[in-house]
Amino acid sequence: MGALLTGRNILIMGLRNKWSIAWGIAKTAYEQGANVILTYQGEREEEGAKELAADLGNAAIYNCDISRDEEIDQLFSNIETRFEKIHGLVHAIAHAKREDIQNNFIFTSREGFAHALDISAYSLVAVSRGAKKLMAEGASIITLTYLGADRVFTGYNVMGVAKAALEATVRYLANDLGNSGIRVNAISAGPIKTISAKGVKDFGSILDTVESKAPLKRRVTLEDLGKSALYLLSDLSSGVTGEIMHVDCGFNIMGV
Repeated sequence: MGALLTGRNILIMGLRNKWSIAWGIAKTAYEQGANVILTYQGEREEEGAKELAADLGNAAIYNCDISRDEEIDQLFSNIETRFEKIHGLVHAIAHAKREDIQNNFIFTSREGFAHALDISAYSLVAVSRGAKKLMAEGASIITLTYLGADRVFTGYNVMGVAKAALEATVRYLANDLGNSGIRVNAISAGPIKTISAKGVKDFGSILDTVESKAPLKRRVTLEDLGKSALYLLSDLSSGVTGEIMHVDCGFNIMGV
């Protein structure tokens, strides 16, 4: 076990299973000595959250619906009572309605557009505001984005727009929170087989394309992403904020 995060309280929001990017981050943080705190949403996710927490040193778990401000307020009140301070926050939350992913982008509904932006981008604002009062000097906030924020990926649709908003949100939050010594960054992860990714049309071909064209000639792994998150959560990145870090085996630098 390493020691880069020893004694630090790291809140991870959006961890649902061991195939998710959030799991790679949580596992690495735990192995580096962090006290991991998890959130889940609703009774349906509670049992799964307990199983994941057990593999992370019996991590603390809290229910929180990030679309409800009162639940966000209650979450941070509970965390303050038990832990007093937070040293890191990982925002791994995104969602769009299935029909708005499956259909062409032009057919995105008004409700679906608002939903995707609220859950995938505004939620970072809401949880950062709640966490601010508990965050220690030098604390770090991380969120997860994708190259679809910059380029068109067939089947990503409204989620690409939401991720573009999320990346702008990172920059504005970094400016707002910098005076408090809080850093805000995003990891732009290469495509990886998660349950959420199954909803993206032709995802298998995207994986194959990345593997063939990326400079490292391979796909990104959960271990790759966990290590990069460790850098951003630790003091190793003490001078880094407002950045979008690509962790995709170099695919983002390539042309056609």
